[in-house]
Amino acid sequence: MRRTVHLAAQTAPPAMIDLYSWATPNGHKIHILLEELGLPYRVHGVNIGRGEQFAPDFLAISPNNKIPALIDSDGPDGQPISVFESGAILLYLAEKTGRFLGTGPRARIATLEWLMWQMGSIGPMLGQAHHFRQYAPEKIDYAIARYTNEAHRLYGVLDRRLASQPYLAGDDYTIADIAVFPWCRSAANQGIDWAEFAHAKRWFDTIAARPAVQRGVQVLTDVRPAEMDATAREQLFGSTQYQRR
Repeated sequence: MRRTVHLAAQTAPPAMIDLYSWATPNGHKIHILLEELGLPYRVHGVNIGRGEQFAPDFLAISPNNKIPALIDSDGPDGQPISVFESGAILLYLAEKTGRFLGTGPRARIATLEWLMWQMGSIGPMLGQAHHFRQYAPEKIDYAIARYTNEAHRLYGVLDRRLASQPYLAGDDYTIADIAVFPWCRSAANQGIDWAEFAHAKRWFDTIAARPAVQRGVQVLTDVRPAEMDATAREQLFGSTQYQRR
C-alpha cells in the first residue's frame, strides 16, 4: 500500500493513530475529524482502484474490505484497538476525546440520530445517484431517476432540518455534520442544484470554511488519480471484488 505520512500539527507528539484510508467521502469524514481534534496520526493510502482493500493485512482490520479503518495504539484500556466503518470510527474518536458529540444528553441523541441517517441514507443513496449518473457503463433511465429523486428528497430533509438551527444536532457542530458534509461536496454529480436548498447551502458553506475541514479534504488527494481508468472501474464496480476470498 502507498504510504503517506500526514501529521495533524507540526508540533504533535509521535503519532499513535494509524489511519488506512483513501480520498473518498467516507475517508474524508475521518480526515476532517482528526484534523478538528488535532490528534497526531499517520495516514496510509489504500488505493481502492488497484485492489489494495483486498490485501490480507488490510482485511485483518477491515473485514468488509472498505476504507477507512484505523489502529489506535492507545485504546480504551491502554492497549491497541482497531476500528472499521466510518460511523463507528467517528463515534470512537468523539468518545475518546469527549468532543463533537453535542452538549447534553438531548444533543447527543440528536447527533446519533443524524449520524445514523447519514450511514443509512445519505451515503448509500447519494452514492448510488453518483454511480448511475457518472460511472455506470450504460445509462439506465429508471436507475438515474430513482436515485436522483431520492437525492432530492434527502437534500430536502437536510434543508428542512437546517431551516431553524445552524447544525444537524442543534447549536453544536458535531460528528453528524462531519459525516454528511463530504457527501455534499459532489452535489452537482448527484443532480442537485444548491439554489433549491438555501438552508443546506448555508450550512455547507459554513463547514467548508473551517480550516480543519479544508485540511481534511486535501488528505490523500495528491495520490488519488484524477480520472478512473479501466482497472479502477473493474476493481470498484466489476466482478473482481466478488471473486476475492
